[in-house]
Amino acid sequence: MRDRALDGAAILSGLCARETFFALDIGTEADDLIERLNFVEEAASALSDGERERVRALVKFSAGIWPSVEEISARHERMGILEDKIAKFSAADGKRLVAIGECGLDHHWNPAGADGRSADDFDSEMLRGEEELFEMQLQLASSLDLPVIVHSREAFDGTVSALRNMDSHRGIIHCYSYGIDEARVFLDLGYHIAFGGAVTYAKKSRIEEMAALLRFVPDDRILIETDSPYLAPVPFRGQVNTPILVEYVYNFVASARSVTPSALSATVDGNISKLFRL
Repeated sequence: MRDRALDGAAILSGLCARETFFALDIGTEADDLIERLNFVEEAASALSDGERERVRALVKFSAGIWPSVEEISARHERMGILEDKIAKFSAADGKRLVAIGECGLDHHWNPAGADGRSADDFDSEMLRGEEELFEMQLQLASSLDLPVIVHSREAFDGTVSALRNMDSHRGIIHCYSYGIDEARVFLDLGYHIAFGGAVTYAKKSRIEEMAALLRFVPDDRILIETDSPYLAPVPFRGQVNTPILVEYVYNFVASARSVTPSALSATVDGNISKLFRL
């Protein structure tokens, strides 16, 4: 744990040195919010007084439940825990909780992968439970007047169906992995599109297709993210990702959009300010 805190301190110091505007620590488990806050505080304790103040200003948090089999199966209990953790966190430091999620649907079946997802585990009852867990978190985001961070992988139709049932459409399609037609639907609903390191993985035969997608998302809806510790951008693909490497994603996306990385950064910062009401 101490080694992790030191690694975290190095990352936080790097963000401060780069004058980073915003960093979001995203939740994936019902009960991890306080633990994540404590980890950031421990890592920041190794920094200078000025850096610690800067970290408190730039690092915000979300709270959500990623759709694992375990969380889906115990969804009502886990939602109760999530709401309790949010209430306690908000009572102590409400301004640092800025979103619900990540939450959503994932139908990418790869039992050998890090997520261990197997189609055999997802019968009709489990699929409906996954939808219900997602819908409960969408309702929670609406009730708290917070944006939602949507995880959607190989589950476009189900994701859109759930989102269309909501009156509020404020949030992010996280680590976007669909095409232009799907992006148009999400944008028409009112969502932002966030691109991570995976956009740098496009094969030569699909480079122009990826560039067209990156150009398609309008200036007022585009976001850039890391999904750390996953999806490290080229030339670090396969390695542990950190927020420091997001500059490679900015460089790639800026090139596709024919703007400078600094101009893209200013655009994204503006979108973040509006979305999270900073």
